[in-house]
Amino acid sequence: MNAAAQWQWLDKDGRKVFSDRAPPPEVLEKDIQKRPAPRTPASAPAPQAEASAPKLSGVDKELVERKKKVDEAEVARRKVEQDKFLAAKAENCNRARQAKTSYESGQRIAQINDKGEREVMDAASRAAELKRINAIIESDCN
Repeated sequence: MNAAAQWQWLDKDGRKVFSDRAPPPEVLEKDIQKRPAPRTPASAPAPQAEASAPKLSGVDKELVERKKKVDEAEVARRKVEQDKFLAAKAENCNRARQAKTSYESGQRIAQINDKGEREVMDAASRAAELKRINAIIESDCN
């Protein structure tokens, strides 16, 4: 057994760090001062020990499950947003259709001006508002 396998490197503050594990990825190659010696075939474990060691598939099942849950949550969040958007679009469509009915009925329609006074719409204002309402119907009712 090579229990004395040690790593030595300088951390970001210039202090020496000793460990039996490799330094973190952010440590630059030039800051690594000592590495453990490579294993020689004589110090390799017996074939029986390797055969009894668990086989790693290279896939972390817990990580895969977590990623799957995050992806499912993202899909659910997008669906909720899409449903809200479609509901708002349907509401805009209904309001625009009701407004169109009111403007096409021929009844006098009054609006409040900047001074807070009531003004009856003239034909040009009514036509402009109908054009705006038709554009809303065109975009939200399809």
